[in-house]
Amino acid sequence: MLIGLTSRNAAGKDKVACYLVEHHEFGYFSLSDILREELKKKGLPITRENLIAEGNAQRQAKGAGVLAERALAELEGVKAGVVVSIRNPGEVSTLRKRDDFILVAVDAPVQLRYERAKARSRSDDAKTLEEFIRDEQAELAGNENEQQLERVFRMCDWVIVNDGTLEELHAKVEELL
Repeated sequence: MLIGLTSRNAAGKDKVACYLVEHHEFGYFSLSDILREELKKKGLPITRENLIAEGNAQRQAKGAGVLAERALAELEGVKAGVVVSIRNPGEVSTLRKRDDFILVAVDAPVQLRYERAKARSRSDDAKTLEEFIRDEQAELAGNENEQQLERVFRMCDWVIVNDGTLEELHAKVEELL
């Protein structure tokens, strides 16, 4: 089984991925980690803005599914895997080459996600709710080589609403399995 996770900012996709890795021995691959590596090579700071720009540049240069192709190569032969940070329909199409792929959206109300982002205190997270919402809007509907979270969400096979406790989130993951 290959589970792909997509989400809006601070919805909990990493919590879901960690649970799958720790409790069900899933292999883990993050599309954003590819981008982090590229930013390090270029000597650029790892900020949300730079990650988005690098992802868009990679897709523009090598095709919309380029990040997912790397994930499939890394996870070849892995029976149970989780791929996080899926943000473009081309990535979904590429991952669907595996017959056992399912795409899961993790979502939560915007106010709750903003509070979670504030609590984690990343330097590049929005400082106000209005800024948080504005930043999110830019990720929802880009061109074919940019982030298109709205289209990706419409391609999902399953949605987990993460609006409760960690234990409730884990129970929802178990329901998925």
